[in-house]
Amino acid sequence: MLLFCARHARWLLVSGLLVGIALPGLARAAEPLIVPLLGVLLCLAVLREGPRALLPGAGTGRRAVLLTLALQAAPPLVAGALLWALGGLETPLGVALVLVLAASPITGAPGLAVMSGADAGLALRLLTLGTALLPLTAAPVFALLPSFPGPVAVAAGALRLLVVIAAAVALAVLLRRVFPRLRAPHHRTAFDGAMALAMAVIVVALMSALLPAARETPGVLIASLTAALAIYAVQVRIAWSCARRSGLTAEKSRAIAIAGGNRNLALFLAAVPAETTLPLMVFIGCYQIPMYLTPLALPWLTDGRAARA
Repeated sequence: MLLFCARHARWLLVSGLLVGIALPGLARAAEPLIVPLLGVLLCLAVLREGPRALLPGAGTGRRAVLLTLALQAAPPLVAGALLWALGGLETPLGVALVLVLAASPITGAPGLAVMSGADAGLALRLLTLGTALLPLTAAPVFALLPSFPGPVAVAAGALRLLVVIAAAVALAVLLRRVFPRLRAPHHRTAFDGAMALAMAVIVVALMSALLPAARETPGVLIASLTAALAIYAVQVRIAWSCARRSGLTAEKSRAIAIAGGNRNLALFLAAVPAETTLPLMVFIGCYQIPMYLTPLALPWLTDGRAARA
């Protein structure tokens, strides 16, 4: 079954999106599974790649930190300044756009990297480092958005996710020691299938807001979906172009593009003012659509020739 899931991983994600949109009741029922499945997803990624994948190579630690700062610190400041000049910084959609640029990579980034032919180890490192640095990189965002109470809630959310990451890594290391056969290369495809299955269930739980929004506030839904598709495509394309121009391989550049476009907005929910929560939940649901279509969309947004082939 896992081999089947691995072969059809891209379409499993599409199926999860469609089920979550069509069945909001099921999506709400699946919400308690999100955090446990995120832990499972991280554990599978470390089982597949090995714990060494979390550590940068010799002499690359500074470059990894600078890359994280480039992905999470500079873009929200530029976008925030532009939105302030246009008078849209305090609107719910303006807040959402700034937050998506400030967020760290999603927990499913290594799984998306596997499905997209990217460097899953680099995606895993960017996820861990981005989450660890989030309280620091998000601080200027809270200065831009004075309606927010402060960065404490975001720091607490990042700390909780780091605890989940640490627990998942510890469990993966233990399993690799107790069951040495898990390190065998031929098991990697089974891990790929398990990650695809976990991500398909997670995305079902994240889509509960879309169908009610289509019925009650279709204008908000259309604006949120348009903005989500545009900001996702721009982030992926810029991250890919900068990585390739710096001389990185296509595999590593895809991982950076995935980290650049796939952002964990949920970490900011605890700090969002109550009046912004509903529109932001609609935007988060809309943003799942391009993120979970990454294995299909990434070739078109990066190497057009590969997509045509």
